[in-house]
Amino acid sequence: MSVAPMMDWTDRHCRYFHRLLSRHALLYTEMVTSGALLHGDVARHLQFNPQEHPVALQLGGSEPTDLAHCAALGAQWGYDEINLNCGCPSERVQRGAFGACLMAEPQLVADCVKAMVDVVSVPVTVKHRIGIDKTESYEFVRDFVGQVSEAGCSTFIVHARNAWLKGLSPKENRELPPLRYEMVHRLKRDFPQLTIVINGGITTHAQVAEQLEELDGVMLGREAYHNPWWLATWDEAFYGAAASDLSRERVEEQMVDYMTAEASQHGTSWYAIARHMLGLRHGLPGARRWRQVWSDHRLKTLPARQVWQLAQEAVSATA
Repeated sequence: MSVAPMMDWTDRHCRYFHRLLSRHALLYTEMVTSGALLHGDVARHLQFNPQEHPVALQLGGSEPTDLAHCAALGAQWGYDEINLNCGCPSERVQRGAFGACLMAEPQLVADCVKAMVDVVSVPVTVKHRIGIDKTESYEFVRDFVGQVSEAGCSTFIVHARNAWLKGLSPKENRELPPLRYEMVHRLKRDFPQLTIVINGGITTHAQVAEQLEELDGVMLGREAYHNPWWLATWDEAFYGAAASDLSRERVEEQMVDYMTAEASQHGTSWYAIARHMLGLRHGLPGARRWRQVWSDHRLKTLPARQVWQLAQEAVSATA
């Protein structure tokens, strides 16, 4: 089980929150471009809390030498996996000549993977789509996986939709191209030696279990983010862990401790952290009022513990 890399969402605060819910799920960073690491603040992009392990760094880029340098940085900072983004369809990413458009250049992707594999000892993986634009040929994705695997990649995370590079927004690209899970299952049959993980449209325990009968792993994105308490069931359901006595209240308390430490050590506002846990009480009485408190920008100047108290009072008032 893994939580997908999601721009503007899976930052280090989000990952810390998710790790409180599942000890075993693999967590991914937001995509970090090679340019950001080569020319920007490396610490700002790569800093993470040791409690986040296992955690993977997703890179965006298409220059083998640059990616090798960035992969080495990721390994030095302690990431457990380096992942190359070959699935993002946004026009901004395309202008940088990486993301989903790289699927049209499997040899370049293979060169990028080889360059990274040569400089790190952690796994180098690839996240991609099943095709681009209206190309719906299985042979297209089969040949892509085959060629890239020969460069040293043994794990492929496959979003089971095409990426339409023109005419659709990133949001539409997550919803409109049809899901074709059978394409991913076929990849596993053709490449049994590879680790094949599926992503896209999976929102229930039953769907996860069904996919795990065919494949090696399942990656969840927006459903995991908006309904995070689901993660608290994963360790028992999918890793054979003992039943957890974790409660939403205890997780919230731990997040308040984290917010307090972040404010003290880095000057981070609780407001930047709390946004990631707004789904924690999804479906419970008082959840709406609780969310309103934790997302009230007028309270930003208050300490996190005081806001927590207000949130508790809001829940009690609706009981």
